[in-house]
Amino acid sequence: MSEASVGLTFITCLLVGSSVGLLLGNLEAGGAVGLLSGILSIVLFRKGKK
Repeated sequence: MSEASVGLTFITCLLVGSSVGLLLGNLEAGGAVGLLSGILSIVLFRKGKK
């Protein structure tokens, strides 16, 4: 997977996590969940690349 698509996946995870947090009334927790899932997706994509 290219670096651009991995970055796009990370940004998407952040936006989805923040949106869910905003809907549930806790933006900070949603952002933290989005950040964690974004970092995990980067790790998984880089692991598959090697």
